[in-house]
Amino acid sequence: MQRLIPILMGLLLFGAAIATLAQETEGAGIRKIVSQARPVYPDLARKNGIQGSVKLLVTVAPGGTVKSVQTLGGNPVLAKAAEDSVYKFRWMPTQQESKELVEMRFH
Repeated sequence: MQRLIPILMGLLLFGAAIATLAQETEGAGIRKIVSQARPVYPDLARKNGIQGSVKLLVTVAPGGTVKSVQTLGGNPVLAKAAEDSVYKFRWMPTQQESKELVEMRFH
């Protein structure tokens, strides 16, 4: 019985950690986009044949406007254009803010 208590406590703590992680990522990408703007392909990227995608984590306010944007990956030359574009997006209003994953491709 004495060996079982530490095991049960470990499982309980592990479960709590998983539940916390699930709460942090819950809601990512579930809101519907109402309108979006096309990114402007940067001249520098066009001249140098730079292509690729940019991944963004967007914090959307309850009213559907963009509150903040964090670039998660992609070419820095393309990232600024992607960020500028996503600030013009609008999502469906909800009761609380959410985190949305957006990927923009430049070809």
